[in-house]
Amino acid sequence: MEIAENIREIKAKAKSALIVAVTKNVEIPQIIEAIEAGITDIGENRVQEAKAKFAEIKNKFPDVKWHMIGHLQKNKVKAALLMFDVIQSVDSFELAEEIDKRANRIVECFIEINTSGEGSKYGVNPDDLFELLKSLSNLKNIKVAGLMAMGPLTQDKDLIRRSFRKLRELRDRAQAGGFPDVKHLSMGMSDDYPLAIDEGSDIIRVGRAVFKRKG
Repeated sequence: MEIAENIREIKAKAKSALIVAVTKNVEIPQIIEAIEAGITDIGENRVQEAKAKFAEIKNKFPDVKWHMIGHLQKNKVKAALLMFDVIQSVDSFELAEEIDKRANRIVECFIEINTSGEGSKYGVNPDDLFELLKSLSNLKNIKVAGLMAMGPLTQDKDLIRRSFRKLRELRDRAQAGGFPDVKHLSMGMSDDYPLAIDEGSDIIRVGRAVFKRKG
């Protein structure tokens, strides 16, 4: 029941945003509990870990949507496409090109942007977004549905807000600049999703907030 209670609390704060429950290091029974409590989308960081869970979850809940949210290596694309409905972590043209080549369907993708400028993070430089969008428009199996970012590793709420605001501004500029399908903002995790919601996020990626035990 704790998971269901956690989900109710997140939904109350998240308003209408989609909750992607991050299941890294989470066992299958807890994932099932979350789905039965109303989770419709789950996110995994690693292809190998997803493989260990996918068949059982997919068999029991075929309508659950799977999101790849971690860094995706080109040599894992083929395996990823067998499981994931959405690739949220496209961070280069080369990766997108590999997805396009391997896919037998149109794949919903998000471009991951490094809005915080931290060297430890993956993601496209904000200044390179429009050039990348132009290049991706030539790939027939790629649909860029939005932008994704991780907030900076800091307790400074102003810095976190600034990072999220930058992603929203990039999305708005993309739409105004000829890319109207770039609609969604995937930003906000367990520690900072209320700030992300305030800054316009419509998708949050939360793991600990869903699966934590209270007390």
